[in-house]
Amino acid sequence: MKKIVGILFLILISSLSFAKSKIYVGTNAEFPPFEYLENGKIVGFDMELLEEMGKIMGEEIKIVDMTFDGLLPALQMKKIDVIIAGMTATEERRKSVDFTEPYYTANQVIITLDGDTSISKFDDLKGKKVGVMLGFTGDIVVSEMGNVDVTRFSSAYSAILALKSKKIDAVVLDSEPAKNYVEKNTELRLVTTDSVAEEYAIALRKNDKKLKEKLENALKIVQENGTYDKLLKKYFN
Repeated sequence: MKKIVGILFLILISSLSFAKSKIYVGTNAEFPPFEYLENGKIVGFDMELLEEMGKIMGEEIKIVDMTFDGLLPALQMKKIDVIIAGMTATEERRKSVDFTEPYYTANQVIITLDGDTSISKFDDLKGKKVGVMLGFTGDIVVSEMGNVDVTRFSSAYSAILALKSKKIDAVVLDSEPAKNYVEKNTELRLVTTDSVAEEYAIALRKNDKKLKEKLENALKIVQENGTYDKLLKKYFN
């Protein structure tokens, strides 16, 4: 009997030692093609990238969907372990959280109604009603301009609907999701700008140095083994 108990104990210890730990990842699934809902499942470039990184790290990835402006508070309150949500690693955000090395570079663009030629650059937004996503880089850029009637939305989709119904004159959004919306809505027009490039990175708490090291190592491997390029081709070409 003792022998059987001992064997069962060893099996239990062995199974626990090989069990994957979980990393809770916060995102906002309203930012295609980086993260969005498809048949009730959160998919996208960020999701597949992190899934591949999780395999390398030997970690189970658990996705938690929430509003974009709720991500940083949730991270600081330890409701989640990391954030991947097309989040720009700004100096202001670095005051409260840490970031991995960047995994994608984007810039801000303007979406208007097709046929509206009054907006061709950021300065043309002055005196206009402009939609932005709360907490996004576009929110910061437009809010600093002055003389712009800013309307903040919790999702890009809501801003696009407001533009299509002519409640606002333009939407400022990150380049890739903006392209995605314009491609699917023929009544919209994309205005490219000379805005400064911004870098997306994975956010985590400042004291999680071991986790940061694991994430950056996994990201490096994914970039070197061809997986990253395959994901770029899948979602952006």
